[in-house]
Amino acid sequence: MVKEIRIYWEGGGDSQTGRDFLSKGLSTFLRDLVSIARSKNMRWKLVACGSRGKAYESFQLATKTFPEVFNVLLVDAESPVKLPAWQHLKQQDNWPLAQEFDSQCHLMAQAMEAWFIADVNALEKYFGQGFTANSIPPTQNVEQIPKDRLTAALSEASRQTQKGKYKDKKIKHAGEILQILNVAKVRDAAPHCDLLFKKLMEKMN
Repeated sequence: MVKEIRIYWEGGGDSQTGRDFLSKGLSTFLRDLVSIARSKNMRWKLVACGSRGKAYESFQLATKTFPEVFNVLLVDAESPVKLPAWQHLKQQDNWPLAQEFDSQCHLMAQAMEAWFIADVNALEKYFGQGFTANSIPPTQNVEQIPKDRLTAALSEASRQTQKGKYKDKKIKHAGEILQILNVAKVRDAAPHCDLLFKKLMEKMN
């Protein structure tokens, strides 16, 4: 069992306000893991880094600066995933990751928006009147939906709602949607999200 977990993740944009807001949403989504960590007096830190490049740089620095900590890299996959996460990122981004990082590299496949599409009921609740659920691609595995299609589908489905198109207020919408997602639904429809939960639970036991 580790004593501290730090997750360096892609998200929140360029402003600290945006990163803090989105971190609140992700913390809520990961609340079961946070509760386990607290019950075991384990330190837990979520670090929103903005860009994927910054997330990787922060993760790399952390592995050297805090070797006793279980440091995790969490980024969008950007493309279909056919390899273990560390190999996918090595191929996708030319990041010199080694197999030793197998349990520490995790993907939001192909992007975080896939998690939202996994729970259409939450989207309907959030956006309210005018939300067109039939604009969301029907699939049992949301990770098969191309990254560009994810944002486009959410924007099309929400364009007639009072909250407005998803892509126009992405950070605000994402931070609030994360807080109301059914985690079980997301894990069932997004294998890499499920893997993230399982790996972190293993490290805390």
